[in-house]
Amino acid sequence: MTHDCSFLEALDLEDDQLSFAEGRRESHAADWGAEQRGRGVQPDAVVWPESTADVAAVLAAAADHGVPVTPYAAGSGLEGNAVPADGGISLDLTRLDDVIDYRPDDFQIDVGPGIIGSAVDEYVAGDGLFFPPLPSSGDISTVGGMIATDASGMKTVRYGEVADWVLGLEVVLADGTIVQTGSRAVKTSSGYNLTDLIVGSEGTLAVITEATLELAGRPHQIRGGRAIFETLDDAATAVFDTVRTDVDVARIELVDGLSARMANAYLGTDLPDAPMVFLEFHANHGVDEEIALCRTIFEDHDVARFEMSDDDAEMDALWQARRELAYAVASYDPALEPLHPGDVTVPISRYPEIVHEAKRLGEASDLLVPCFGHAGDGNLHYTVLVDPDDPAMVERGEELYAAIVEQALDVGGTATGEHGIGQGKREYLEAEHGAGAVETMRRVKRALDPTGTLNPGKIFPETARGERVREDSALETEDE
Repeated sequence: MTHDCSFLEALDLEDDQLSFAEGRRESHAADWGAEQRGRGVQPDAVVWPESTADVAAVLAAAADHGVPVTPYAAGSGLEGNAVPADGGISLDLTRLDDVIDYRPDDFQIDVGPGIIGSAVDEYVAGDGLFFPPLPSSGDISTVGGMIATDASGMKTVRYGEVADWVLGLEVVLADGTIVQTGSRAVKTSSGYNLTDLIVGSEGTLAVITEATLELAGRPHQIRGGRAIFETLDDAATAVFDTVRTDVDVARIELVDGLSARMANAYLGTDLPDAPMVFLEFHANHGVDEEIALCRTIFEDHDVARFEMSDDDAEMDALWQARRELAYAVASYDPALEPLHPGDVTVPISRYPEIVHEAKRLGEASDLLVPCFGHAGDGNLHYTVLVDPDDPAMVERGEELYAAIVEQALDVGGTATGEHGIGQGKREYLEAEHGAGAVETMRRVKRALDPTGTLNPGKIFPETARGERVREDSALETEDE
């Protein structure tokens, strides 16, 4: 679907803030996940706002002209969240990347949505502060994108997800209305919690133009390392027992033997060809006691090696291997492609079960299924690798992928722990939340975006069938 976006030329934008050029539009057709699967859609125009007023003007004009707008930032998403599914305008927020205000005494910082997550850490490091919930992609993804998908990462087990560290937002609604949410106070009981409504809404309810983030003091003691196990079941069960025992661990990551081999091939590392758990402990005192308790628990599960270090270079090398796993998996075999990026999360007591089931299904289907993830919060990343030119293999892969999601839902988990629904998980939304909850979500969408301007084609199940969420709650297909 194409749209006439010439009305943008009448707005108060500089020449370099608006482009209809083919190359610019092509560069905004997909996020990383959609690009890997060849599912990009070119927008009709790209706009780079440089202020909240610019965002408001573009949205108001687009709503008046019936043109969709899809927020875009670093393009590091995995579920097609930033794909302009219906064409229209790609609203690139990367120029809104300033630190607007910094209040170290309050442990707070106000930033634009286009700032890279790691840049926040660098800015506040001199005061001994950091932004704890940064995901693994924090050095390439923006704060706005993290908030839009309610991202989380390796340190969630101790510090929680991004939503837990957002105190307030400035957002622009689909009609151009500018709204402030939240408070600089660390708690408030005033009115509806609009901040949490926007967090995780994937740009379908509003466009974020400023965020107030809470910070934390950097721990004085940081130790990291890895534990090698004979079996993946032992490793997963050791993680469960560690979390259940309330060991004060900041990161606890599971990596199966296949993922380790892929990391070695991609990075030239020498990780053991065995299941392992990566660990990091944060403390201001008593870190050795926490490590000793963790070691004792792991020994109960036949740990083969337990290696810890406080050397920064050694820890950086260890975590680089974990951070690069998505790229390692994608490049492992030129004949195979990742089918979908799985990121189910289950209650921690069911974690060993979901890991075992994922590997069992992979073996039964004769497919490569590398498994890794933020094990301490019950998160499992898995990727099904298939030959896209082999229809039978693709079908087996689709069935395997769906079976793991369904298993996660059956035990009280979620289809997506951190990547968002986007285009890839829409069909599971109702199974996870129920018809009543999903209809309530639609009502919120219609109330805040009655013209269907913001990021159409995302989240709701019917949009996977080419239908759109309408103001009157009726479904209308694209061809009508």
